[in-house]
Amino acid sequence: MRILIVSDAWYPQVNGVVRTLDTLRGKLEQAGNTVRMVTPAEFKTLPCPTYPEIRLALARPARVRQMIESFMPCAIHIATEGPLGIITRHYCRKKGHPFTTAYHTRFPEYVTARVPVPLSWGYRFMRWFHDASSAVMVATDTIEQDLRGRGFTNIRRWTRGVDTDLFHPRNDRDFLNLPRPIHLYVGRVAVEKSVEDFLRLDLPGTKLVVGDGPQRAPLQQKYPDTVFAGMKEGEDLARHYAAADVFVFPSRTDTFGLVLLEALASGVPVAALPVPGPLDVIDGSPAGVLDDDLGKAIAGAMEIPPNICRDHALTYSWDASVRQFLENLHVFR
Repeated sequence: MRILIVSDAWYPQVNGVVRTLDTLRGKLEQAGNTVRMVTPAEFKTLPCPTYPEIRLALARPARVRQMIESFMPCAIHIATEGPLGIITRHYCRKKGHPFTTAYHTRFPEYVTARVPVPLSWGYRFMRWFHDASSAVMVATDTIEQDLRGRGFTNIRRWTRGVDTDLFHPRNDRDFLNLPRPIHLYVGRVAVEKSVEDFLRLDLPGTKLVVGDGPQRAPLQQKYPDTVFAGMKEGEDLARHYAAADVFVFPSRTDTFGLVLLEALASGVPVAALPVPGPLDVIDGSPAGVLDDDLGKAIAGAMEIPPNICRDHALTYSWDASVRQFLENLHVFR
């Protein structure tokens, strides 16, 4: 099957959405499908206001139309609500082609955290964008229930998988040469991730931040005792995970949190808030601790053995994720 996937999030930006889509593409191709990605990498771009690390495509609708029609897809999936997603949505509506979408990011909360606009405006846009799709794919029950309460109806489940071959416990945990315990955060260093809620905690050992974003420079200046390691990928990222004693996830806005699974697969327990994402990955499992007091969650998670974390991560299969994705697609050719 020829599958067109449109995403406004792509390399060199590295985040959970990009890594999920890249892995999905590889798994789909391994299963015998032909995948065409339409991303900002093929267009001139400009920096997103307030978030220059994100590049927005300056795409002409005619060029996007040519890319779609030359590929002759059997199914179209729009992964993001940015410029490319909007252009493709308009094209599909005009041509009468069905398409699916995904709710990867709590976009309204991200906007409201940066710009003083009502949250309801963001959700009005999101309903407009997703209601035209034959299915909007969401990763967790918590997000599904939240969206249903906001008037979304065409929701289908698409779970996530984790690369347990790359992310696994390791013996070289001392390569960082930092005082222990090491409290690790991995992700964007941005206001919507609430990273400062982690950094202001009085904790023994080392706070280690892996990632980049608009808040990195001011937070690095404000918290000089924190180690900011910058962006890491592949094997280097996996080694940093496995070297930590606890993974701290302060975000209140994630729809899932792939980093949670990567930490668990590395044998590292999770400390997080009882909010969507952590609730779905951790709640009811002994692999982490959720508490409104993040400090208490960290103290409790430190007692969890690595094998319990690893065993929980192994229940998240990429085979199941790909199967759900394919079942959700609307094939029209």
